Amino acid sequence: MKVLILSGGGGTRLFPLSRDKYPKQFIKIFDEESLLQKTVKRALRLVDLKDILILTNRDYVFHVKNQLKEISSLDFNNIILEPIRRNTAPAITVGVLYLIDKNMIDPQEAILVLSSDHLIHPDERFLDYVIAGENLAKIGYIVTFGIKPTEPETGYGYIEIDPAAELEGGYKVKRFHEKPSVEKAKEYINSGLHFWNSGMFCFTPETFIEELKQCSPDIFEKIYGKSFEEVLEGFKSMPDISIDYAVMEKTSKSAVVPMDIYWSDVGSFEALYQVLEKDESGNASKGSVYNLGSKNNLIISKRSKVCTIGVEDLIVVEADDVVLITKKGEGQKVKQLVSVLKGNPDARSLTEVHTTDHRPWGKFTLLDKEDRFKIKRITVNPQESLSLQMHYHRSEHWIVVKGTALVVYEDEDGQLRERFVRENESVYIPKTTKHRLINPGKIPLELIEVQVGEYVGEDDIVRFEDRYKRV
Repeated sequence: MKVLILSGGGGTRLFPLSRDKYPKQFIKIFDEESLLQKTVKRALRLVDLKDILILTNRDYVFHVKNQLKEISSLDFNNIILEPIRRNTAPAITVGVLYLIDKNMIDPQEAILVLSSDHLIHPDERFLDYVIAGENLAKIGYIVTFGIKPTEPETGYGYIEIDPAAELEGGYKVKRFHEKPSVEKAKEYINSGLHFWNSGMFCFTPETFIEELKQCSPDIFEKIYGKSFEEVLEGFKSMPDISIDYAVMEKTSKSAVVPMDIYWSDVGSFEALYQVLEKDESGNASKGSVYNLGSKNNLIISKRSKVCTIGVEDLIVVEADDVVLITKKGEGQKVKQLVSVLKGNPDARSLTEVHTTDHRPWGKFTLLDKEDRFKIKRITVNPQESLSLQMHYHRSEHWIVVKGTALVVYEDEDGQLRERFVRENESVYIPKTTKHRLINPGKIPLELIEVQVGEYVGEDDIVRFEDRYKRV
């Protein structure tokens, strides 16, 4: 079996925790592991690391690599970068084609497709269901996994089974249903024939390609007779369509394995509330939170101390630069709020990055900013390096607070020189001076950077060399 993990989504319904450049699959809100890390570790109970393929985009590739380093000492190179965001049908198609083109899979070997942002337990029972799905996939079905509903959820699509077409470990699919009203969702639950659509799949490449040809010829014609590299080059022309619409709702070979486990796509703050541990008053809290007579709230604090008195059924999320306050039950509207913010030039950046911005070499946290200065706390991971770069509009002053920095700088004669800067020492980089910051040590390098100039935007940077290919 091969496992394809989709990790390119944005997770806008969890704003401000989730942002464009650091979405929910990378956030460590439940414990010390992200949802991506939990997904990979779950997959590793089925296959070896070499049999896992992750599909993401250029903005997330370093998040993926760094988080995999935290859970595995092995090198991981099976990452596909989408040139542009598309829906699940094009994404899964290029993943399947990659496995075929690179001779990584037999035609009758199963592929398990997982999302990187699902919370599932217990893992043991989930893996049993996966084996049942693998067996159905090997006899020609495209298998999806349905979750036994626990409430009339309106945020999920539903799968209706055909009770007269029982299979070993599952059923044939009778039909798929869109996200329903509360009344319709209650009907689905009472019928006992409807399951939440989890967005996980299992099939062989042979079956998938054949059904893609029959059900979605507009995608099939873009891959027929082409190599993986050619398909990826033309990826922008792929239709923006889900695998459900493109294949699952049209094929006669769809089957479902019903699963009676805990599952959540953590697609809203209400879903997050259900997951987190609660106190005796029903409050789910993370961070420095103090409640007096408050009940049934979700309160998350990243930096500030949040105090409440006598409030009920609220969602309060403090994330350094943004505070979100809404009533429980309105969480699905957060996506609309993000659209409003993106349409406002003064607020658009809030939806893109946190005050802590992760980079290939480490991260930086914005501490303060005015028109002519910016202050950051920078962390450079061991053996990592910033690009050789220059700025037209700002000078930089670095003060090392932990570790040892190797600074490459351009002297007055235009020659590049090196200098070690230790704890409590500093270095000044004038405007238009080529420079590079390196951590040669074995512990994270931490420093304070003070930028001064007429423009301190992140786009005032000219790169000359970069190990991460950003030149």
